[in-house]
Amino acid sequence: QVQLVESGGGSVQAGGSLRLSCAASGSTFNINRMAWFRQAPGKKREGVAVIFAGSGAIHYADSVKGRFTISRDDAKDTLYLQMNSLKPEDSGMYYCAFERSVGTWYRGEDYNYWGQGTQVTVSS
Repeated sequence: QVQLVESGGGSVQAGGSLRLSCAASGSTFNINRMAWFRQAPGKKREGVAVIFAGSGAIHYADSVKGRFTISRDDAKDTLYLQMNSLKPEDSGMYYCAFERSVGTWYRGEDYNYWGQGTQVTVSS
């Protein structure tokens, strides 16, 4: 099992920045990919960014390209999401998710391990 704990959410004004962290523990070996998802009230869950553990390949949702940066610190077993130039539409609950099996990176259904989420609120 893998345990994930997010932190770093909060309330900021539009244009501001936040850095989310996702601390992993447990059986973190053989992870295929590590991702961030978000979900706003009444909206579908959205894949925000992913980093593939083996190749280091990174992908972003079009809505966050150029503003968000995903990274990891293997020594600390921690995944990060640096969010700059935040917009009100970035508001929502942000979750990190890990998966060992091959799948589609932006499909939440293809992940087995999830954190509890951290709230991000961006005011205009």
